[in-house]
Amino acid sequence: MLNIVIFGPPGAGKGTQSQLIIGRYRLTHLSTGDILRNEIANETPLGTEAKKIIEKGELVSDDIVIGMVKNKIEGSIDGNGFIFDGFPRTTEQAEALDKLLEEKGTAISAMISLDVEETELVKRLLKRAEDQGRTDDNIDVIKNRIKVYNEVTSHVCNYYSKKGKYSPVDGTGSIEEIFDRISAVIDGLGKKRSCCG
Repeated sequence: MLNIVIFGPPGAGKGTQSQLIIGRYRLTHLSTGDILRNEIANETPLGTEAKKIIEKGELVSDDIVIGMVKNKIEGSIDGNGFIFDGFPRTTEQAEALDKLLEEKGTAISAMISLDVEETELVKRLLKRAEDQGRTDDNIDVIKNRIKVYNEVTSHVCNYYSKKGKYSPVDGTGSIEEIFDRISAVIDGLGKKRSCCG
């Protein structure tokens, strides 16, 4: 199985690139953001709780997120693999994901991190808020989300780096240019697997 974590700060383009990766490599998309937005739209108890947390720019608890991820993995374990978009966001979540995948006889192949400067991230997120009417993308919440990413989530890069699975990719340029860089990383994984067992 090919299991990719796509990573980067809010506004880095993870969702856009995930769709292109899914199209080329036929992976199952696991976006905690999409799952949570679905819960919020359906006004489930989980969705109501999550909405309050998200509107403050904070992260939903590990227990809630890991439970959702586990259900998704178990429902799609017979596919080509997964692309994890927006998860894991903490070292604890990364460790829990490794354990879940190990129980299913598979593992993370690579963590691809989209690197984008903060000024560009803010510009992208404000434009998205304007285009999509997303109330969770005002300037104060955007800055808090980037701060939370820098303080907490970036440690996940160190976690995968120690395992030799961290692949930073320049997240600026056209969508196609960024996707070409990502594809080069993923195609390189296939070569590693075929030559090294």
